[in-house]
Order: sequence, then structure tokens, then C-alpha cells
Amino acid sequence: MTFRNKTLLTIGLVALAALTAWALRPQAVTVETAAVVRGTFEQTVSDDGKTRVRERYVVSAPLAGRLERIVLRAGDAVDKDQVLALLTPTAPAFLDARTARELQGRIGAAQALTARAHAETQKYAGQRDQAQADLERQARLAKEGFVSETAREQAGLALRTAERTLDAARYAEEAARHELAQARAALALYQSGEAGGAKWRVTSPVKGAVLKVVQESEGAVALGAPLVELADPKGLEAVVDVLSQDAVAIRPGMPARLELGQGVAPLAARVRLIEPAAFTKISALGVEEQRVNVVLDFAEPLDKLQTIGDGFRVEAHVVVFRQESALMAPVGALFRDGAGWAVFTLDGARAQKRSVKVARRNGVAAMVEDGLKEGERVVVYPSDALKDGARVSVRR
Repeated sequence: MTFRNKTLLTIGLVALAALTAWALRPQAVTVETAAVVRGTFEQTVSDDGKTRVRERYVVSAPLAGRLERIVLRAGDAVDKDQVLALLTPTAPAFLDARTARELQGRIGAAQALTARAHAETQKYAGQRDQAQADLERQARLAKEGFVSETAREQAGLALRTAERTLDAARYAEEAARHELAQARAALALYQSGEAGGAKWRVTSPVKGAVLKVVQESEGAVALGAPLVELADPKGLEAVVDVLSQDAVAIRPGMPARLELGQGVAPLAARVRLIEPAAFTKISALGVEEQRVNVVLDFAEPLDKLQTIGDGFRVEAHVVVFRQESALMAPVGALFRDGAGWAVFTLDGARAQKRSVKVARRNGVAAMVEDGLKEGERVVVYPSDALKDGARVSVRR
């Protein structure tokens, strides 16, 4: 073999080896990346709930008789002492004594409810006065720089909550007095012997709107039968049942957002109450869960919303932690590395594994305390094929 042929054979073998090495080299792993940014980090407890009126009044029949057809409809506005229904009492001869005893017992119960409602009003009036004094004290201290503006805002929220609670107690006291007057008038009507002929007017105990007409058609009704449900349609609150292990992180006064549906901006709310007792609920997967009701007050007026009322579904997000200018990475970039967390960062065209220290996480982002810098890019949802130092190709 000539020197020339040997040279050509050597060159061909080298080229074949290079081509084989190039063909067998590890292929670049296609990945998606996201940037590490600074911003506002929020950790929330989210769940579905519904709206409900704070004070619901069920107007019932003060005596047995025949009810005329109720002309009111759901949504109609009513004033205090407005006639809701007309009732023609009946007093069968064999039931006169028993009916009188029932009405006397109802008067006693109504008197007890009135006394209780009056005591509640006095209690909430004292709480309102205390909240007013606390707000004035916090305002003076905030003006002198001794407390934060947040503390003053919390005192203002406490005062507004106490005022609304006092209003509800006053409405309840008025309703109790109304029930007592109805019971006394019914007993007087039976004792006068006019029960079989005169029409009895069933009136509204408060000013509000009709939520539901329970007994619409004309017919005979028994003593205490519900006729109409009344409430203030704008005096709403939201109740959300959350898992008991999530409820331990919620405190009264925490901010929240309520999402009502598409096309409606979320409404601001505040946590007013975490109920002290949990209950068992079966999830959609058939798992028993311990849940707790969290009551939220709307923090802005509802006048701009025309289609919200009692029993509407809401999606609540209670903010249990918030930090401004937090360093955040996508939660999909994290994966377990022993007892800690790690991510893959981009170093040119290669992936570099890096351990990170994560303080908190939510469903979208993780607040990073150490291991990353603002502006770095991390691999989102890394596959098992991705290793430390592997070549990567970023998907555009």
C-alpha cells in the first residue's frame, strides 16, 4: 500500500470516528425557563363559600286562622310596621282554653327574648364605646409616631365592626318587641271574643326587603307557621368553610379577596370571626374532612353590585402572609434534593443544579431566602432526563 493510500485511509478512519462520536454525543434537553424576580409575595388560604344576610327575620302567623293570598314577591322593599299579610283567626270551641294557654306561653317566651335582646344591645353598645375610645387613643399615638398606621386602621375596622354588630342587636331587639306585641294582641283578640270575625294584620318588624314568601297562596295556617322571610339585602357577609389545619393560620382582621364571577372585580373583605367548632364534611373524593367556618365582612360598599344577594357563591382568598420586595421563583422550578430544595439554573447552554433555601410557598411562586439572585433564569418543571451539567435547549 502506497503512502498516499495509507494517508487517505487514516483520514477516512479519523473522519468516521469523529462522525460516530458526534452522532453518539448526548442530545440537548429541551427545557422551559422563567426568571427569578422581586415582587409582592402572598400566601393565602383559598376555598369556596357563599354570601348570607347578617340578620334574617322569619315572620310567622301569630295565631291559627285563614290566610289571605300574600301579594308581596321576593325582592320587594318593605317598611317597618307595613302590612305583610291578612289573617282571619279561627277559635274552635273545644280549643279556646288551650289556645289561650299557648298564647300566654308565647307571651312569656317573647318577654324573655325581648329581655335577652335588650341585654345584647347594652353589651354591644359597651363594646362600641370601647372601640371608639381605642380608635381615638390609637389616632393620637399614630399622630405622635408611637404606633403604626396599620394599628390605627385595625382600630378603625374594630369600631366599624362593633357599630354593625350594635345595629344588628338593635334590629333583633325591635323584632323581639314586635313579636311580644303580636302575642299580646293575639291573646287580647281571643279574650275579647272577636277572633272568629276580625282580620288580623301581620306586620313587618323591621325595614328591609322580602327574601322569600313561604306561604303565598290563600289557605289555613297553624299558629307559628312561617309566612315571609325578611332581611336587609345589602347587609351581607360571606361564610367560607376551610380545612381546620388551614384555619389555625387565620386571625380576625386579616385581609381577604372575594371573587364573585367573571367580569366582576374581586371585592376586598376582612376576617371577622373564625367559628370555635369544626364539623365533618365529605369531599368530592369521598374523604372525611374537618372544616371550620370563617366569616368575612365586605370592606367596601356593595351599592355598585346589582346582582349579589343571599346565598351567592364566592371564592375567597384569605391573605395569611404578605411581604413586599420578596425574591420569588416559580414553584414549578423546585424539586426535592434530600431534605431541602433545589433548582436548575442556566449556565450558558448547560444546566447547573443549585440548592436553595425556601421560606414560604403558594400555588404559583416560592419566596427564596438564599441560593438565587434576581434576574437569573431557572428551569421550570425539569424532567428526569435533566442532570447537573447537561446540555439544554431553551424552548421559545
